Amino acid sequence: MQVQHILKSKADDGVVSVTPGTTLLEAARILAERRIGTVVVSADGVTAQGILSERDIVRCLSVTGPSCLSEPVETHMTRELQTCDRYEAADAVLSRMTEGRFRHLPVVEDGKMVGLITIGDAVKARLTELAMEKDALEGMITSNW
Repeated sequence: MQVQHILKSKADDGVVSVTPGTTLLEAARILAERRIGTVVVSADGVTAQGILSERDIVRCLSVTGPSCLSEPVETHMTRELQTCDRYEAADAVLSRMTEGRFRHLPVVEDGKMVGLITIGDAVKARLTELAMEKDALEGMITSNW
C-alpha cells in the first residue's frame, strides 16, 4: 500500500499548520481543540519549515516552566523535517517513523505539503494489508481447485 492510499482513506486530508511566530500557548490550544498531536510550521501554509508536537511543548515546559508558552513555535520546532511523498510504500514509512521515534510525517510533492500521516495511519494500513493477505491465503487453501 502506498501513502496516497492512506491519504485517501483519511476523513480529513488537510494539514494543520501555524506560522513560525505563533506562540506555544496558541499552538497548544490548536492541538487541544483539534485533538491532534502535531502542527506543521509554515509561513505560507504550503511549504513546511518545521514541525511542533505535544512532546516538544512538554519538554519546553519541563525545562523552562510556563514562561515558555509565550515563546514562538520556531524556537522549539523540529527543523530537520522528515517527509515522504505519496508514492512511498506505507511499510517503508512505518519503518522510518519507528526507527526515527517520531509519529507524524508530512507528505510533500514539489516542495508543497499535500497531507500528513501518523504512525497510527501507517499501522492501520499495514493491518489492512495483512488482513487482505490472510483472506486471500485462506481462500486459496479452502477453494476446490
